[in-house]
Amino acid sequence: MPAAALALLVSDHVDGSVHVLTVPDGTATGRLTGRHLSEHAGFLALPGGRVACVDDRRGELLVLDPFGHRLVECAVPVAVPAEHLAADPSGRLLAVTTGLGKNTEPWSDLLTVVDLATGEAARVRTRIGEPGVTVLGGGEPLVVLRHREPGALAVHRFADLLGAPPGCPTVTPHAILPLPDDGHGDAQAPGSGQVFAATGEGVHRARRKGAGLVAEAVIPWDSPARGWYLRLDARRRTLWSTLRGGAPDPLRWPEWTNQAWRHDLETGRTLHTDLGHGLVFRLALARRHTAFTRIHPDGDELILLGAHDSVRRVPLPAMDGAPRRGGTPWEGVQRRAVAASPGSDWVAVTRGGHGEVHIVDAETGHEAARPRLSTPLHHGGHLMLRGLNDGAEGDPVGR
Repeated sequence: MPAAALALLVSDHVDGSVHVLTVPDGTATGRLTGRHLSEHAGFLALPGGRVACVDDRRGELLVLDPFGHRLVECAVPVAVPAEHLAADPSGRLLAVTTGLGKNTEPWSDLLTVVDLATGEAARVRTRIGEPGVTVLGGGEPLVVLRHREPGALAVHRFADLLGAPPGCPTVTPHAILPLPDDGHGDAQAPGSGQVFAATGEGVHRARRKGAGLVAEAVIPWDSPARGWYLRLDARRRTLWSTLRGGAPDPLRWPEWTNQAWRHDLETGRTLHTDLGHGLVFRLALARRHTAFTRIHPDGDELILLGAHDSVRRVPLPAMDGAPRRGGTPWEGVQRRAVAASPGSDWVAVTRGGHGEVHIVDAETGHEAARPRLSTPLHHGGHLMLRGLNDGAEGDPVGR
């Protein structure tokens, strides 16, 4: 595979393929088939431009190197369906939690931990649910599981988990910190020992103390809405989320309100920016912009939030099979995925069901290319844009 400044990984998790494209021209340089990646666990940036993800059908953690001679650097068996994926700040120690998959209720309590340096892996039983996860580094690495109903941050020593005997034994947390029952969204700030969990109250934060956690002041949303997604901008040490407000009924999704929420960890300042009505969820961090997609029956758009709260709105062509009024935005519909690299100004957005990817210059809003892939990108697929040394691994939680 030829070297490139930027590599875009495009997963069609339903069709079972992963495409690799160069940016900004959209030239295909590689492809995996028979690989059904977990869209929920997402892609995890590792040092050296590498990417981790989970094949939900084969039950394997994959480490991909889009800049190397072999796309698949290694594959390690893990428990599935994968719910969340995270690494310690070094990118060596990984944890994979399990969740719903195609079931209506959580049923699996399996957690897998992996040491990429040695190839060792172990599976243990924790608690049935859909736990989020972060992995804290240091002399004694810790795995922190974010549980719901009852809510808690459960702390485990990584070495204890990796050294567990065969047979998936049940493990007991080394320490527990109470949390509201409605947690959804996780982040950590490497170097500070801080972990964050989004809840209805706001962002709960805790700091490592020894082999446990100490609670710190909650960061309020300062809005009647709440965030269901949380990520770290490692370059600017800022937490980001999208606040969704309005009636919780999914049939009324075109009326949902959306705000970009960001909290500067250095100054403690919180800012809100209105994004409009409809479906807005995940976001992507480019060098000087934060990218969102907004889906609405009256028209979709890419929203580029820049410095000084500037907003650029780029219209996107309609999707066949897009969410409609009177239906939900989740079941049997097409959506969009968005990706960016903190080392570049390019942003990529999918057109679910059409197999198209829009490659856009965040500085100008100009679309440089629109490659069409050989698979339709069901449900919008999933994306990861990487530069060889772009620093994306500064956010060690899968997205």
